[in-house]
This record gives sequence, structure tokens and C-alpha cells, in this order.
Amino acid sequence: MTPLILASASPRRLDLLRQIGIVPAAVDPADLTETPYARELPPRHALRLAEEKAAAVAPRHPGSFVLAADTVVAVGRRILPKAEDEATALACLRLLSGRSHRVHGGIGLAGPEGVRRSRLITTRVTVKRLTEADIAAYLASGEWHGKAGGYAIQGLFARHVTAISGSYSNIVGLSVSDVAAMLDGIGFCAA
Repeated sequence: MTPLILASASPRRLDLLRQIGIVPAAVDPADLTETPYARELPPRHALRLAEEKAAAVAPRHPGSFVLAADTVVAVGRRILPKAEDEATALACLRLLSGRSHRVHGGIGLAGPEGVRRSRLITTRVTVKRLTEADIAAYLASGEWHGKAGGYAIQGLFARHVTAISGSYSNIVGLSVSDVAAMLDGIGFCAA
């Protein structure tokens, strides 16, 4: 059986793969700069990063399948950052309040013998109008730390989401149905 390497340090992505019965042989994150190019639109940014991560890690694991992903939260053409401090999380939450936004998930897959596949998945998320009390409570939870767009859909923030159109697991960090289809398509066998 050809091993699968997960080119991501995200524990959420690892959990999502395990949920569908795929256990990577190793986790080997790519170390890339994730700064968007000038005038790079959010969907292209997510897809480019996933492709680059797979390409960067694949040479370290010849003969393996390498799966990489990137998640971008966007309001229109604006890419929201990963919230590393409370001020950033606050700005993101205020921007998301009372509107819809998109979560773009890029998937990059490198297989043995130079096989390369990639896919972009977009999910639309609608957030209710947040009160200052809603925002303060969520900031106090600390759940936002390190999350794209300043929130985690799989946690407390779910109470503020009024609609989702598309893949829920894409919002968490990896569209599992798309990953499974891509792996099946290039001959990966999980068992």
C-alpha cells in the first residue's frame, strides 16, 4: 500500500481524514510564505497555496501520495487573516457580522510518478448580526486564536451561523468528500 503524507500541521485536517477512515502515514507540513500575490483573488490564493504545499513536500516522500490544503476566508475580494491577536479577531468578527462570506478550500494532491491534482471548493457562510455582547463572549472564549477569519465553525461560533451553502467540512479545514474522490481518482487505497 502506498503511504499518504499529510502536508499540514492542522489537527482539524488530521481529525477530518480520520473521520473518513484515512490515517496518514506521516504529517509533514510545508514551510511556505502564505502572503497573497498582488491582486491575487481569494479562490486563486487558496488553490495556489495548496498546490505549492503539495509540490514542496512531495520530493521529501518519493513514491508516496502527498495531500496538502489551504483555507481562505474572504469577504468579497478581501482575504481575512488568521487571527493571532484579539484586535485582529475583533476586526474579523465585526466584518463578518450580519453578512455572508465565502470559505475557499484549496486541495493539492501529489502522487507517485509525478501525478498532480488540485481542486477548489467554495462554501458560502451567513453570519447573523452580532451584538457587542456576542463578540465579547466569543473573544473571551479564545477559540478564535489561529483561525482564518477569526472563528471556528466547529465550536461556539456555530450558534451565530444562520446558513451554509456547500461543504461544512471545507469550513473546518478540508472538504472530506472532495478529498476522498480525488484519492479514489488517482488510485489511493485507504485499507
